[in-house]
Amino acid sequence: MKTLTAATVLVGCLIAGALDAQETGWIPLFDGRTLDGWHVACKPEDRAKTYWKVQDGAVTCDSRGRPDHDYVWLVNEKEYGDFELRLAVRGYRESSGNSGVQVRSRYDRAAFWLDGPQIDIHPPAPWRSGLIYDETRKTQRWIYPSLRNWEIDESHAPRGWSWKYADQGDGWNILRVVCSGPNITTSVNGVAAADLKGDGILNDEAHRERNVGLRGHIALQLHAKDELFIQYRDIRLKPL
Repeated sequence: MKTLTAATVLVGCLIAGALDAQETGWIPLFDGRTLDGWHVACKPEDRAKTYWKVQDGAVTCDSRGRPDHDYVWLVNEKEYGDFELRLAVRGYRESSGNSGVQVRSRYDRAAFWLDGPQIDIHPPAPWRSGLIYDETRKTQRWIYPSLRNWEIDESHAPRGWSWKYADQGDGWNILRVVCSGPNITTSVNGVAAADLKGDGILNDEAHRERNVGLRGHIALQLHAKDELFIQYRDIRLKPL
C-alpha cells in the first residue's frame, strides 16, 4: 500500500477545491454582514424607515407594528440575464406579511415601482411560495399558474409542496430559480413549484416597454401595508 504524505494530500485537496470552485462558478450576492451591493427602493416618505437590515447573519425585513408604508424593495445593484439563483428563506408563523424575490426587474424612480416577474414568498399561505406573479405594469397577474389577476387559491398549489416555519427543524427553506431565455423554473426545498414557458409573456410589449423580463435586477420585496418579519441568507447566483 502506498502511503500519501501530508503535503500530497494538501495539494490534492487544493486542486480539488479549485476545480470545484471553477465548476460551480457561484457568485455570492450577500456577504453575511452588510447590505453592500444592495440598496432600498421606495417612496420618499418611506426612505427614513429602516425595514431592511442584517440580523443574525441574514438579510432581515421587519415591519412588525409599522404597517404605514408602501412597497419597499431591497434591490441588488447588478443586472443579470440567464442565471441560476439559490437562497435560503426563513418565515415565521406569526408574520402575516408577504414577500417575494424579483428577478430580471427594474425600478422606475419616477413612478416608485419595480417592474418585472416575482417569485412569491408567502408564509401565511406557504403553498404559494415559488409561484410567479408579474409586477410589470399592464400585466400584474399570476403568470405561473396563468391567472387573470392577483387572486389565487390552494387549488393551484404545487403537488407535494414543501415549507417549514422557523420553529421547525433549522427553519430554513431553499429556493432555487433558473432563468433561461423567456423561461423560469423554480423549486422550494427540492419540490418543483413553477415551470414557466414565458415566450409571448416575458418578451411581450409590456415587458419590452419597461426593459424587464429577460434581463434586470434581483430584489427582495416588502409588500405595501404588511407587517412582515422574514429572513434571507446564502444568496448566490451562477450565470448561465
